[in-house]
Amino acid sequence: MILTFDAWDHPPGLGPWLLAASLLAVLCYGVASWLDDSFDRTAADKAVALDVTAGVGLARISLWTGWVLHAVVILMDVLSAGMHQARFGFAPALSVTVWLVLGVYGVESRFLPLTGARRALALFALGCVVLAGVFPGEPLPQVAPWAPLHWVLGIASYGLFGAAVLHAVLLNRTERQLRGKAVALRSPGLPLLQLERLTFRFVEAGFVVLTAALLLGWGVASPWRWDHKTVFSLLGWSVFAALLVGRHAFGWRGLRATRWLYAGAGLLFLAYVGSRFVLEVLLRP
Repeated sequence: MILTFDAWDHPPGLGPWLLAASLLAVLCYGVASWLDDSFDRTAADKAVALDVTAGVGLARISLWTGWVLHAVVILMDVLSAGMHQARFGFAPALSVTVWLVLGVYGVESRFLPLTGARRALALFALGCVVLAGVFPGEPLPQVAPWAPLHWVLGIASYGLFGAAVLHAVLLNRTERQLRGKAVALRSPGLPLLQLERLTFRFVEAGFVVLTAALLLGWGVASPWRWDHKTVFSLLGWSVFAALLVGRHAFGWRGLRATRWLYAGAGLLFLAYVGSRFVLEVLLRP
């Protein structure tokens, strides 16, 4: 799912830089999550409003510094010169997925008030950087020429569906808030329709990319195997297909639609990350 490489294949001297970048990314993500939490607790106090504003700005800086360092870690691990052996792992797949979702959040948060997501994303990213360091994956001795593209498409679909899940969570929360009397009066401008449109745009884009990944995987597989990854991938694809049909043909909205989205994302999670976690951790000799 992710093209990464063994530590002994890194050029001499790269290992300490990779470790340093990882530790700095973890530190920045940790600072971002802590600042968000601490300033959220004091935001109701008008006497500290200016301090809260400054703290939120510092949290953003910490988060995006961590995001850039996270990208450096991924690039150092994937694109380092002189490497020849691909490695597949559940933790690197999660790491890239969360990095992609954070990038989507960073762009959209400048146009939409996506409140309440930054701290959770920072904590997820922190955990994924640590996991990728502890479980770097297993080497694959032979890969088909088109296999890396299949992995890239799979990771891209993970990121798109991850962004869809993020928007669905915010959508469900906004709907619950609008049903509450006090919150509805206090927050009249919540972007409910925008969140709904964005959610399904990400689902549609993820479905197209996932379809391409599955077709390419079928083309490069020799022979084709009905293993756990294949079965869960096709089940997830089927759930997303049913969701899009229900959305466009029957007007599915709200909790019904997001439940289908969560189910499809869960199956896709089991297909790639879940199967590799079992092989790398639970069944490892």
